[in-house]
Parts: sequence; C-alpha cells; structure tokens
Amino acid sequence: MKKYSFFLLSIILLISCSEQGIRNNNPNLPNYAVLIDLNLNLPEYSSLKFVSNAVLIPGKGVRGVVVFNTGSGYNAFDVACPNQALSSCSTMTIKGINLLCPCDNEEYSLFSGQSKLQYPLKQYRVQVNGEVLRVYN
Repeated sequence: MKKYSFFLLSIILLISCSEQGIRNNNPNLPNYAVLIDLNLNLPEYSSLKFVSNAVLIPGKGVRGVVVFNTGSGYNAFDVACPNQALSSCSTMTIKGINLLCPCDNEEYSLFSGQSKLQYPLKQYRVQVNGEVLRVYN
C-alpha cells in the first residue's frame, strides 16, 4: 500500500510542475518570438544596473520590449497595451515606474505588470548571465 501511495504522490508532483508560471494568454496581443541579449556594460543598457530604471528596446515583440530593474531582479514586458486591440494609440510609454497606455490613460506597474483592468502586461522571461541579460519567451 505504501508503494502505491508513494507512486501516486510522485505522479501528482510531476504533473503539477511548470516552468516559471508566466502565462501570456491575451486575445488582444499576438505571440511573437522574442530573444534579446543586453550587455549591461554597454552605455545604452548600463542604466539597468540601478534599481527602478527601465530601458525600451524598440522593434521586438509586438510593439517593443521594456526591461526594468526591480531591485531583486529584472522584469521584461511588451509595450503594447494589453487591454486594447492593436491600433495607432496602443503603444505605451514609460512614465516613472509605470507604463502608460495613451488609448485609455491606464497605468501598468513595471514591478508587477498589473493595472485595474482585466489583462496584465505581456511578460517575457529574463535570465541573468553575469553582465548579460537574456530576454525571451
């Protein structure tokens, strides 16, 4: 009986494992492949060495990618408004520690990606390898 219980528990644990838990199910935004390497020793990315600084990388993802130093790691989000269909006003701008969507004047936290609306910011994974950040999905 103990063998069966152990086997059943092992199966449940294996099924419940997932990779970092980032979910990007948003009907407003397409899923494009993203792979960006940022060398923090380069002047254009050196501000990411300091807490609460963000850098915008245009031309990647849906409308560009912003990378943000949270103090305990890095977050990377797409700058397309997650609660708007793609349009001329759906590219967000950096406003301090938030992203601002000009379509509805909604602000999204760069610490959490959340706002008061239904969908959070589209998040990408960030891997730190010494002085290089790899942003990918």
